[in-house]
Amino acid sequence: MAPDIDSLVSVQRMRAGTADGAPDLQWVTRLFGASPLGIFVADTEGRCIYANGAYLELAGLTIAQAYGTNWRRSVHLEDRRRVSTEWQRAGRDGQAFQSEARFLRRDGSVVWTRLHVAMTQGGGEQGTSLLIVEDITDRKSADAALRSAEEALYAEKERAQVTLDSIGDAVLTTDLDGNVTYQNLEAATVTGWSRDEALGRPMTQVFNILDGTTRKRAANPARRAIEENRTVGLALGCILVRRDGSEVEIEDSAAPIHNRDGGVAGAVIVFHDAAQSRAMAEKLAHLARHDFLTGLPNPALLTERLTQAIALGRRHHKEVALLFLDLDDFKAVNDTYGHLMGDRLLQSVAARLEACVRTTDTVCRRGGDEFVILLAEIEDPQDAARVAEKVLAVLLEPHVVEGVTLQTRGSIGISLCPDDGDDANDLIKNADTAMYQAKAEGLSGYRYFGAGTLLLPVRDK
Repeated sequence: MAPDIDSLVSVQRMRAGTADGAPDLQWVTRLFGASPLGIFVADTEGRCIYANGAYLELAGLTIAQAYGTNWRRSVHLEDRRRVSTEWQRAGRDGQAFQSEARFLRRDGSVVWTRLHVAMTQGGGEQGTSLLIVEDITDRKSADAALRSAEEALYAEKERAQVTLDSIGDAVLTTDLDGNVTYQNLEAATVTGWSRDEALGRPMTQVFNILDGTTRKRAANPARRAIEENRTVGLALGCILVRRDGSEVEIEDSAAPIHNRDGGVAGAVIVFHDAAQSRAMAEKLAHLARHDFLTGLPNPALLTERLTQAIALGRRHHKEVALLFLDLDDFKAVNDTYGHLMGDRLLQSVAARLEACVRTTDTVCRRGGDEFVILLAEIEDPQDAARVAEKVLAVLLEPHVVEGVTLQTRGSIGISLCPDDGDDANDLIKNADTAMYQAKAEGLSGYRYFGAGTLLLPVRDK
């Protein structure tokens, strides 16, 4: 706290030497001069009539530069108006005040200071004042570094929170006593306990798991992870009893959480709905073997089924036929109406193709506007011709897509097993060759591969 100015010798006596038993001026100046804090005594106008060495060093001034100048000139322009207002208010009230402000030194460097200002009776512009200045630059730098670290930590926590809330798995953490310390959004959804409600509760209450076979309480994976200091998995078939009493089969793993010293501080459990996991795995497996646009088997699945059909045909002494279909003038649809309309037309074609074959046959989209039809175990090569005629006929029927009527045709090449090949690659290649022969000879027709090929075009109705 700054001393009361009335407890100090008057400035006039300080300048005059000694009077009326007042302390010797040299004693006072030695006292102020020894202070590690900057001391500045101002007259009624705020001009310097005394400044100690600590103040001169802090302000970056010499004695000659300091005396007679207003102390507020050393205050940074961005702080000067505020500090002047505070000083004037304190002067009117005759009260001491404290403030923080930057001092701008003559060399251009900036020093953060804490100001303690005491006024004489009557204060302000009519009285003298004592200014004690403390250098707090290091503290300000430390505060700024601390704020920066806190902001960086907050940003890191926010990133971690967003990441944990974005993943599909549920995440729950516990302390050493087994109490819940965190849940992400997915964990709150699966357990039925909100984050606030779960916080601090025993994990066994929030994460209540049973053995799906015995219906007995399952071993606590977090406790095992803590005790064994390793990642552990939950036994298959475990059931999580949610807060509302409903049950869900889960899969999970638990791992220990370590503190800075490497000691175990708790555990984290990562779990998910096993049924959803299986459904997702099945969906991914389906997508890997089917065309994304039409849902038809893709070339990989076609090759697999064609290989199986060849083996069964050989065993049962049956023939296998492969029809390679290419839509005629499909590019014109894309160019005229756009790719979205083209995609809708392909979906319409796919549905019609599936309606033309048996459930034991396979319709595949090979890519673009190409389709392949696998006819397994046919009795006669003419069976393939009949399917080809049926396909070409249904393609000629108008397709109404997004309110627009579209026309399409096709050209088909046919290969037979074993006549035209006895492996999948040969049959596909030969059917493709026959398709190009049919396309070259006219639109909306089909052709067998090899000698004795037969062209039976289908005409518009």
